[in-house]
Amino acid sequence: MSATKDHTLAAAALIFTYAMIIGFTDNYVKVIAAEAGLWQFHFTRTAMAMVLLAGLAAVLGLRLRPVNLRAVLARSSIHGLAMVIYFGALAFLPVALVAAGLFTAPIFVLLISRFAYGHAIGPVRIVAVAVGFIGVILVLGPEAMSGASLAALLPVIAGAMYAMGNIATREWCPEESAETLLAGFFLALGVIGAVGMAVLALWPIAVPLGSDGFLQRGAVWASGAFYFWTFVQAAGSLLGVGMMIRAYQITEASRASVLEYIILPASAFWSYLIWGETLTPLAVFGMALIVAAGAMIALRAKVQEA
Repeated sequence: MSATKDHTLAAAALIFTYAMIIGFTDNYVKVIAAEAGLWQFHFTRTAMAMVLLAGLAAVLGLRLRPVNLRAVLARSSIHGLAMVIYFGALAFLPVALVAAGLFTAPIFVLLISRFAYGHAIGPVRIVAVAVGFIGVILVLGPEAMSGASLAALLPVIAGAMYAMGNIATREWCPEESAETLLAGFFLALGVIGAVGMAVLALWPIAVPLGSDGFLQRGAVWASGAFYFWTFVQAAGSLLGVGMMIRAYQITEASRASVLEYIILPASAFWSYLIWGETLTPLAVFGMALIVAAGAMIALRAKVQEA
């Protein structure tokens, strides 16, 4: 068991802020997807984020050099591959099914924490994971549980890899700064974006118009709107993902992963404010379950830390 002290309430505050930031910025991915591709987006966002991070490091004296380069590379690669599988599955599976697969991550976090690292997992955390996942399914709708096939295992594999990356934050990289892990995360996605653009340049494929071609589209001459919203994404992700990484550093992954469920209600909140999108009563009930799951973890931590 890790000797690092838990600060679950502080982690909850960080993850809530992360969810509100990412929920806002991700609502504008549809604007980016209308004219550019996923791979160009990742590459451009990484370039912008690294310039911002380098500037912050120079001004604030942040440490970007890894203490354990192998561990940081391994964690960054796992998270990067999880995102590639996740976005790749979006090309041929319903969004709800893919999202539901990714949100199996807290279940894998519990299993890996218990059986690979010997962490004690109490009944409150087990119930919180179950309640939160039921809430996710209700938010995503009945289609999230339909279309079961071999291909539908891909989002679940992404969820498992995302869980491994989150556990690696605390177990493999305890001496790394949050900014070091943040740089590793963005660089991994930037390399993947560059590879994707190169592959599509060498072997171009037919690209549907608008956001339907997000995954298949290679590098294009993009407008100022693309660069503006990609910069907003870079700045928001830099801050938000940095907070998420720090949260996983200061509390057990099995607690932090349940708290991450809050990103669905946060995204829905911004979707309503920005685009006027509304939810069904069943989805609202699902969000209530998600909030309840996070509250169970936070309140349990408050009792233990009192």
